[in-house]
Amino acid sequence: MSWLAFLCLAIGLLLVLLFSGVKIFVGFLVLNLVGVMVLIGPRGFGLFTNSIFETATSPTLVTVALFVLMGEVLFRSGTVDILFRSVDRLIGRLRGRLYVITIALSTVFGALSGSAVAVAAMLGRSVMPLMQDRGYDTRRSAGTILAGASLAPIIPPSLLAIIVGSLADVSIAGLLVAGLLPGLLFASLTLAYVFITERGSAIPEQSRPEGSALRAMLDMLPFLLVIFAVMGLIILGIATPSESAATGVVGALIVAGLFGRLDMQMLRETVTSALTISVVILIIVASAKLFSQLLSFAGATRGLVALVSDLGLGPDMTFLMMMLIPFVLCMFIDQIAFMLLAIPIYQPIVAAMGFDPIWFWTLFMVNLTVGSLTPPFGYTLFALKGANDRLTTADVFGAAWPIVGIFVTGMAILWAVPGIVTLIPGFLQ
Repeated sequence: MSWLAFLCLAIGLLLVLLFSGVKIFVGFLVLNLVGVMVLIGPRGFGLFTNSIFETATSPTLVTVALFVLMGEVLFRSGTVDILFRSVDRLIGRLRGRLYVITIALSTVFGALSGSAVAVAAMLGRSVMPLMQDRGYDTRRSAGTILAGASLAPIIPPSLLAIIVGSLADVSIAGLLVAGLLPGLLFASLTLAYVFITERGSAIPEQSRPEGSALRAMLDMLPFLLVIFAVMGLIILGIATPSESAATGVVGALIVAGLFGRLDMQMLRETVTSALTISVVILIIVASAKLFSQLLSFAGATRGLVALVSDLGLGPDMTFLMMMLIPFVLCMFIDQIAFMLLAIPIYQPIVAAMGFDPIWFWTLFMVNLTVGSLTPPFGYTLFALKGANDRLTTADVFGAAWPIVGIFVTGMAILWAVPGIVTLIPGFLQ
């Protein structure tokens, strides 16, 4: 079987499985079993089991489990409510202050959790009802929450960065800190969007809630220490991603204890949820790595590089094509499934084109984040809609498109000024 025929068969089989409602990790396991049988035969199952075992025992993926556990501790303990009240008190008197609070909270939450779905659900339950009750524009409010939640996979600690780094064989520490400045850029662009569209609004200026700013800053201090334990230790070169993730878990437990939210029931629920999420991620990554090996065995890796070279496209046009494909396809298929399928295909092309791997895979992650915002199949959209019964699907979909425009604009800036992505990772070298 030619490499092109095998590649088409693999992609077609995976799409059929996913559209039939099969879970992602089950779909990739089936794909790999079929691939082994087609390319190698029954004797290839030794490769299958060895690959799964090698990935499952990789120290790198311990980081995933620890970051998941850290986020679960913070969100299930309810300490994020304290953070919300603190930020609320620190924001001064201004028009549309809840928009600003949402973006500020999302930026902080992004540094405490790598899940856009979790942040969208939490803000949909807590901030969105306040906006609706105070007369804020529904779609602009939903859009601000969607934009803020989408910072979580970009700002470290990012589970997406760890998975991409593992599959693309790129420095995980570099990918983690590479998202810091882009995340702040997207937050700034969202703020600019809010201030521009807010002009002429009938929303009155709103006063600051009761409580001293000093107390708010003291309440926020433990969370800032957790953020430093995760990002600061990596940037300073003191700890590896796994070590900083472990420090972050300890910090999250301390924060929960300081505010009296640490108990056995919460810990049981947290560990159970984190274990379930981590096992699923582990199976998916192991299956994706085996798929990468099968592509190499079938000759698809060399074939793709030769095909791109024969097209005669320059680096810029090749980059545009590689970004346009996920942008369009993720409107219709699961973005995580696309990521796991695309990374083994893209990796040799990235090397052949001479792209900076940190820069390229960071923009690739941003592109996947946009996929979670794009109707009709964006996870983040469903999370926000499910968290607030007063929102209609039309409202959520309508709110998403301006945010997609913001993120596409941000990606263009990152393409034109790659130093925004590579500056901080450069300090690690």
